[in-house]
Amino acid sequence: MSVANHTLTLCAPAVYAVGAMRFFGRAAPLWRPLLTLALAYAAAQLVVQWTLGTEVRYAMLAGASALLFLAMTATVIQGAHTFARDLRAEMVLFAVLIGGIFALNAMKFVMVLKDGLEALDMNSRFQTVFYLYMSFLATVLAPSIIWLVLRRLTDELRAMAAHDPLTRLLNRRGMLDGLDAYFRSRTAGTAHLLIVDIDHFKRINDTYGHQIGDTVLCHVADVLRDTARQGDLACRLGGEEFVVICPDTDAEGALRLASRARMAIENSEVVTAAAPGGPIRCTVTIGISAGFAGPQELDRAMQQADAALYRGKHTGRNRIERSDDAQEIDSATESAPLATRPAH
Repeated sequence: MSVANHTLTLCAPAVYAVGAMRFFGRAAPLWRPLLTLALAYAAAQLVVQWTLGTEVRYAMLAGASALLFLAMTATVIQGAHTFARDLRAEMVLFAVLIGGIFALNAMKFVMVLKDGLEALDMNSRFQTVFYLYMSFLATVLAPSIIWLVLRRLTDELRAMAAHDPLTRLLNRRGMLDGLDAYFRSRTAGTAHLLIVDIDHFKRINDTYGHQIGDTVLCHVADVLRDTARQGDLACRLGGEEFVVICPDTDAEGALRLASRARMAIENSEVVTAAAPGGPIRCTVTIGISAGFAGPQELDRAMQQADAALYRGKHTGRNRIERSDDAQEIDSATESAPLATRPAH
């Protein structure tokens, strides 16, 4: 019974560790490693019992538990800086709680080796502190885990509400929230807005079907995400229309970003096995607004960029137009847009 009790005592935190890994999206098997740990530790206990005695077996449990909780504490601290940055305060709390268990088990390990089983006397001061802490932990840990789960679900729902489900770019709500957050900063400068529209997208849908059309949308979204600077807001408004807001830049910076995005889309291919004839190529037309200095000016910037986009669409497509200059800024070759050619 003692061997079984010690085995379960060591396996319980291991199950918590696997659950935590799965909670944060890490693939972690449960039953095979858990059974391996249980059988291996039970066998090790029997060997230690027969060769070194009961005292060493009890010390082994304290030492193994200390090592396990030390590894968990280190993982939680690392998580606060990596995969759980958005839950840093909660991770610090868990690190403190788990670190306390590590410290108590390390002390128990030393005491059992030094004083034998007398160190485990329930009337000793250490055992009183140990079980009071474990009782406190049992009281605090369950609500903390529930809070963590609710916090993560809330964050996921908020993220879903702010992102386009197909392309994972921001939707209009996410764009507005990001814009408000930027302009609340004391260092906020002028922003420019780009409207990006896929040329002849209806023809792509009619030729290849809506599934391939969705693939093209995701491809353009990926290119915009890759070419945007850190801090830029890439958004899908709907259909084949995208918006990129470039904070803290001037007109030439916005033009360079637009040129980089247009060329990257033109020179890339949408590879899909579902499309007959090979990869698909597409182009975009981009309208750029004048600079604006607050979220209340967003509608005006949208109108400016949309008017520039309209000019670009009616003067050849696959080009960039700025709202403050009706002259063509960047044009493609005089041939028909690539989206109208047969796929190759």
